[in-house]
Amino acid sequence: MPPTAPSPGSSTRPARTRRSVRTARAAAGLAATRAQLQVLQAVAPTAAERKAIDLWCTYPGGARRRDQRPGPGEVTRLPAMRTGDVVVETWGEGPVVYLVHGWGGWRGQLGAFVAPLVAAGHRVVAFDAPGHGDAAPGFMGPGRGTLMELLEAFQVAGREMGPAAGVVAHSLGSTSAAHVVHEGFPAARLVLVSPNGSFVDLVGRFAGALGLRGRTTNALRAALEEATGHRLADFDIAPLGAAGGMPDTLVVHDRRDRQVSHAEGAAIAAAWPNARLVSTDGLGHQRILAEPSVVAAAVTHISAAPPPA
Repeated sequence: MPPTAPSPGSSTRPARTRRSVRTARAAAGLAATRAQLQVLQAVAPTAAERKAIDLWCTYPGGARRRDQRPGPGEVTRLPAMRTGDVVVETWGEGPVVYLVHGWGGWRGQLGAFVAPLVAAGHRVVAFDAPGHGDAAPGFMGPGRGTLMELLEAFQVAGREMGPAAGVVAHSLGSTSAAHVVHEGFPAARLVLVSPNGSFVDLVGRFAGALGLRGRTTNALRAALEEATGHRLADFDIAPLGAAGGMPDTLVVHDRRDRQVSHAEGAAIAAAWPNARLVSTDGLGHQRILAEPSVVAAAVTHISAAPPPA
């Protein structure tokens, strides 16, 4: 059976109230930022461009440090490729499974996968990219970074811990994981949870949410391409496995995800001939990581593959 959401009555009124307060504050903050950018774009367009780039590189404010880990593992720190470090935590013994957080996330968010994977005979490796979780800030300083640091963090952890029997990645972590594997890192199975499909569309949604005009949006795109050394379209996930060259993949996405549309995960699963989509309903973008049926589906998918050579 595909994973299903908890019943609507399972959440408590205080939790709903807290979510409502957070939503209201976020809406107010977005409105203020949009208003500021509208003024800057009219009277100081260069300053508006700098502001847009700064906002793009800033991790989400007030990110909740949800910790689903069953207990502490063995923690090591590895030098990052640029500045800062990569915090790596491991549990268990056996073929390695990596847990990859997304933008502004941290390793503890994927902690619900740890105990079931260890019970299935795996060594679980979770890590924090520079500027995330317990890792030191990256080259842009506290609270800011780029997608490249997420990719590089996986490369650093992978070189230290070895080939993967499986990778479980969340949100923008799916982009980093898919690209690292596509570039040659050995992985037998992938699980992409709430993946961002099109990086071009992601930038477009960001520009739309902030009310960016054409000049500002074009400057943002150019700055991102210069910083990464890639076209934005190069970060899209769907083309990577369209010819069947990626590992067998399970895509899990919630139909009511308000941060990344369910259609993006569905498009990846449709484009990859060896991918399968599992849809949930009502778990959103974060709670999906702690849903037991999602965790069970991921463990089953990964455990069905022989370990990498």
